[in-house]
Amino acid sequence: MNRDLLFLLRPDFEDPAFPGRRFYCWHCALIEGVLASFPALADQLDVARIGWPRPRQAVVALVGEENQSLPLLVLADGATSPHQTGSYHGRAFIADKDGILAALSERHGFPDPHP
Repeated sequence: MNRDLLFLLRPDFEDPAFPGRRFYCWHCALIEGVLASFPALADQLDVARIGWPRPRQAVVALVGEENQSLPLLVLADGATSPHQTGSYHGRAFIADKDGILAALSERHGFPDPHP
């Protein structure tokens, strides 16, 4: 991978644990808002919006079955970050919304969130 890849859940999904209800991931919605606010910066990374059901094969292929929680930022090949939460076969990733936001600032020039 030559660029960072951000995985987000597509909104309006069902969770079998809560029959008859529809959901969105608020962490993903927060990051979607940041991406939409700075489209030129968002173009610097790849974004994959995927469905709720597991296994999430696109994620599993990059970071293993145990790292399917979203949002997830998979760093470009050979890249590391002080915000990374793990690595899989040498590929660094960030599985924390605050870490993802910090990495978007650090790696892609997004403004920092106001404290």
